[in-house]
Amino acid sequence: MAVSAGIRVDVITIFPDLFGPFLDAAMVGIAAEKGAIEVAVHDLRAWTRDRHRTVDDAPYGGGPGMVMKPEPLVEAVEAVAGAKQPERRARVVLLSPQGRRLDQRALEDLAQTEHLVLVCGRYEGVDQRAIELAVDEEVSIGDYVLSGGEVPAMVLIEGIARLLPGVLGNPASAETDSFREGLLEGPQYTRPAIFRDREVPEVLRSGDHAAVDRWRAEQARKRTQQRRPDLDSGARGGQER
Repeated sequence: MAVSAGIRVDVITIFPDLFGPFLDAAMVGIAAEKGAIEVAVHDLRAWTRDRHRTVDDAPYGGGPGMVMKPEPLVEAVEAVAGAKQPERRARVVLLSPQGRRLDQRALEDLAQTEHLVLVCGRYEGVDQRAIELAVDEEVSIGDYVLSGGEVPAMVLIEGIARLLPGVLGNPASAETDSFREGLLEGPQYTRPAIFRDREVPEVLRSGDHAAVDRWRAEQARKRTQQRRPDLDSGARGGQER
């Protein structure tokens, strides 16, 4: 898998303060220190033009909740990524219940992008005209409802960061992760060999690397079948508004 040597990520949100600690900590912070990823967070309200800095309004046709207005959102995307046209180099992603499900293959695909713009939806959704005029694709992290796209955007950023060259201490870790080959990872053990009368499986202490590989492959298949029966069902994700 070839991924970008460095990636620029711009996030458009009405809650920019949510991202501060996340971007400085753990894997994303390490990736930033190494120059593998650069993340900038933009307050959508900077592109509003009224005294109340309004980003939402009531939906046409009635119904509960509010809808994100097209004017500030389209202007924000165009300011950060440029107008939506064939020569635009940035890839604009809206975190949306209607999007394709985010899985490991999708992360690998997104990690090959040099400039990624993440739009965090809120309220009941985003005016469809903003999507048509400014967004390239929609991504969902699962079949459940969140209050907005900020947490999904963090999920996507962390998933990408750990795939970038030089970020992981052991590059092989990314190649053996759960879902790398469509399977969950099997059970893991470390010292001590016996804890509260529970022993580490003998095969893992045998020194027989071929036997260990076979055991891990079998355990991965079993765990996947037991815990993730949906993996082969073709179910599509949805999530935040």
